[in-house]
Amino acid sequence: MGAGKSTVAKVFADRDAYLIDADKIAREVVAAGTPGLAALAQAFGDGIIGDDGELDRAALAAKAFADDESRATLNSITHPLIGARTSELLDAAPADAIVVQDIPLLVENHTAPFFHAVVVVNADVEVRVHRLVTSRGLDEGDARARIAAQATEEQRRAVADAWLDNSGEPEHLVEKAIALWDRRLVPYEVNVRSGIPAKPNPTLVAADPNPGSVGTRVTNRLWAIAGERATAVAVTSDTGAGADPVVSVQVTAKDAAAAAELPDLLRAGGFPSDGPGSFASADPGRPAAVSVVVGGTP
Repeated sequence: MGAGKSTVAKVFADRDAYLIDADKIAREVVAAGTPGLAALAQAFGDGIIGDDGELDRAALAAKAFADDESRATLNSITHPLIGARTSELLDAAPADAIVVQDIPLLVENHTAPFFHAVVVVNADVEVRVHRLVTSRGLDEGDARARIAAQATEEQRRAVADAWLDNSGEPEHLVEKAIALWDRRLVPYEVNVRSGIPAKPNPTLVAADPNPGSVGTRVTNRLWAIAGERATAVAVTSDTGAGADPVVSVQVTAKDAAAAAELPDLLRAGGFPSDGPGSFASADPGRPAAVSVVVGGTP
């Protein structure tokens, strides 16, 4: 919050990214006259609807965040609607698009493994507080409380494939975002679409925000891709921070039928074939080698 995520999303959109804004969707699904707003009114009372027919967000917050049960009720109404609309937008994306999902609570909702790459925009806490107070009109105490309720920097680094610091001048963030787009995201998309393993870019690899979590990130990503087709996903070797650091991971398919389905899923998920039974990362900033076995048999 207050780090500059929307600025980066705009930079990407200006370069023809297919942008899906989670906050915008969250507003759309409860706009005046929608089934979502009607469901909220049924759950929390007509008092949450203003004279203009739109959702009174302050009135909703007073009721929905009163306790855990009310918060769960709110989520049970809005989350399926947001998910369904997001799926519609994803289905409509062009085949060669770089889809950018602007999500405020990615870490808190534990959804990082379901994306090809996670870009985190960060800024020092004091900088963020200043922005929220001066630009958004928040009370300083409220701003600090909201920031404290979100994921910590350590938690964000653990899931980040790329890290953009925005503690300085805005133009510096724009420059970093453009460089990330040109040098990593565009080649990554081409590799995924073409089914080509990446040639690792040493500069990008060295810039990893948390080298110690690469194995976990790749493993979690592979679990998200394989799902119930796998019985195990484990790191078999990690060369660490060398000239050509590569994390090797083995996916154990539950049976031959599952193993036969995995190549197409791995290719679409960012790990195209690199030979019989072997696959490699399409991301030039995150080298990884993947092997698939069935019950211990390649």
